[in-house]
Amino acid sequence: MGKARFAIEGMTCASCVNRVEKKISRVDGVESVNVNLATHQAQVVGNIEDGKVDEIISSVEKIGFGAKLLEDGKEEDVTEKQQKESKKLIKDFRTAAIVTTIVLIGSIPHMMHGWGTWVPNWMSNAFFLLLLTTYVQLVPGWRFYRASYKVLKNRSADMNVLVAMGTTTAWVYSGAMTLFPGYLTGLGFPHELYYDVTTVITTLILLGRYFEAKAKGETSTAIKKLMGLQAKTARVLRNGEEIELPVENVLVGDEITVRPGERIPVDGVIVRGSSSIDESMLTGEPIPVEKKIDDPVIGATINKSGSFTFRASKVGKDTTLAQIIRMVNDAQGSKAPIQRMVDVISAYFVPAVVILATLSFLVWLIFGPEPSFIFALTTFIAVLIIACPCALGLATPTAIMVGTEKGAENGVLIKDAASLEQAHRVTTIVLDKTGTITEGKPSLTDIVTAGKVEEADLLTWVASLEKASEHPLGESIVKSAKEKGLTLVDPEDFQAISGRGIVGSINGEKGFVGNLQWMKDNNINVGKLEAKSEELASQGKTPMFVAKESEFMGIISVADKLKKEAPIAVKKLKELGINVVMLTGDNKRTAAAIAAEAGIDQFEAEVLPEDKANYVKKLQSDGEIVAMVGDGINDAPALAQADVSIAIGTGTDVAMETANITLMKGEIMNVVTAFRLSKATMRMIWQNLGWAFGYNIILIPVAAGMLYPFFGILLNPMLAGAAMAFSSVSVVLNTLRLKKFKSLPAS
Repeated sequence: MGKARFAIEGMTCASCVNRVEKKISRVDGVESVNVNLATHQAQVVGNIEDGKVDEIISSVEKIGFGAKLLEDGKEEDVTEKQQKESKKLIKDFRTAAIVTTIVLIGSIPHMMHGWGTWVPNWMSNAFFLLLLTTYVQLVPGWRFYRASYKVLKNRSADMNVLVAMGTTTAWVYSGAMTLFPGYLTGLGFPHELYYDVTTVITTLILLGRYFEAKAKGETSTAIKKLMGLQAKTARVLRNGEEIELPVENVLVGDEITVRPGERIPVDGVIVRGSSSIDESMLTGEPIPVEKKIDDPVIGATINKSGSFTFRASKVGKDTTLAQIIRMVNDAQGSKAPIQRMVDVISAYFVPAVVILATLSFLVWLIFGPEPSFIFALTTFIAVLIIACPCALGLATPTAIMVGTEKGAENGVLIKDAASLEQAHRVTTIVLDKTGTITEGKPSLTDIVTAGKVEEADLLTWVASLEKASEHPLGESIVKSAKEKGLTLVDPEDFQAISGRGIVGSINGEKGFVGNLQWMKDNNINVGKLEAKSEELASQGKTPMFVAKESEFMGIISVADKLKKEAPIAVKKLKELGINVVMLTGDNKRTAAAIAAEAGIDQFEAEVLPEDKANYVKKLQSDGEIVAMVGDGINDAPALAQADVSIAIGTGTDVAMETANITLMKGEIMNVVTAFRLSKATMRMIWQNLGWAFGYNIILIPVAAGMLYPFFGILLNPMLAGAAMAFSSVSVVLNTLRLKKFKSLPAS
């Protein structure tokens, strides 16, 4: 199973999208296809081989559109074509506007009989107006005929057909009346000229197309920014020499030097030197991260201070930046479930409009006021022009584009549009404790001494004994002692007793570290500090008793600390109407303490990985829509079971391909950002669809003349053209408001 993206040229409305999707889906081997009007791209999944690529391109070209295979990182080509199209549109609009202005002035005597004597005779001459209108129709407006021919040839119709039919009807009637006035008036046709209607409608729609193209370009900026972050060259060490190479020529295993202020070209691991690195492009965190030997570095991040050398581990399409760009592209190319409903409606929309326009013409021709033909023709043109389905086609994909890009800007990578839509429906979120609510690594919290023992002496004694231990708790104690500058000694006769603790000798003196039972086993009396250990345990900490020979020295406690932003995140999730549940394999006492500190009311302790999946399944059976947040490794069964899976981590070691949503930094506040963004995007989609549907539901009947018998209101075709252009532009402009979305501070 493969995946490929194609740039599609010539699409203008939702009907175009529907036709391209149907055509590609009929190619053998294609499993699914999503065509996006906002990005002008098709995302195809299936057995995509070289021959199939040519077949897909050929199938699209047969229905009048252009297609080209897109390689990762080649979005510049698409942007360049869009810019050329925008330049062509503005050029066509300007020439059409100049000519239309002359036509409007020259049409004044024809529109307002007895007024407009100031207009020169040559300007109001019908043959002159016919010549100018023909230019507008066949030069700036030729795009509508060209597109209409392509779709009609394939026994289909789209908005170009509606525009071409409407303007051509007015143009042909006016031209015939100019060339054969006596003959036509003798047959009963009224002497009316519609050159102004024809040119104004064409000009307004060209203007709308230009604004739409420009606004759509503004909705897609994150990808361009991300691609612009990539370093162009790398300073590589080869054969003992430092040479500068294009980043495309860097190989896995190459050693690369980076100086202060330079962008890191690819992903890798530091082998010499140290520095602080600005990783804000990856995590959104503005504070530089200190890096030393064996620490990973990410391509496109910025080296702030020291020079260092690193060994390349991921290059080209495998770098983190390339993965991010690919994920955002895939998300924008995917289709939300709500969009499929719109596509079905759009498929029947254009034929229905043509039928409705024809019916309105016939009804008013028979029953309309005199001159009934002109009245019927006016409604026919108005219905065709105003019913363009562009707004429907843009309502969802533009919002998905902006939503996924705002997510990428805030360190939230959304796999596809369906995930973004599903997230706003979540009613319960299940949080794994370790690494999600807590830091995910134990650290020293308390030192409680007995008798005259000093804290530093107690910590030195314990850390020296734990030097030989591989247990995470022991490692955290050793780390704390080293950070405090204490001198440690290697233990002798070290032994770890499962379920009890450790024993070893320091300078010939025997030492014990472990739980209360370990002290009792060795006849060591802990005295009054047993109560203190209970207090520490109730706070979610792990108390360890320490002794030298038979002398009890005190208690040292370690805990996986709660992330400082966790209580705020839990509060914000509750404010969004989401029930918060914590699952952990830890004991009930520790789980209760952590849950209370985080503000979580519901938790399950001593849960195995497979039990987490069953718990999620139980919530789903109770009617809950469940999101699971975990590290993507030991929580894999539960993540797979959940309706929405969220992998929280650094973005380099999480399951980016499997999770619905990937958080690029390990902050639980980004979970809140993901849900807020989902709700904001869906709210924008419903606003857009409400506008698009409401616009057509209200104005098509008005254009058909339904208000005329009651209020004498009839929609002028020129106003219909302006309204149609405004509808598409307004949907895109409304979506751009989503660009103001900001993540909440973690305080």
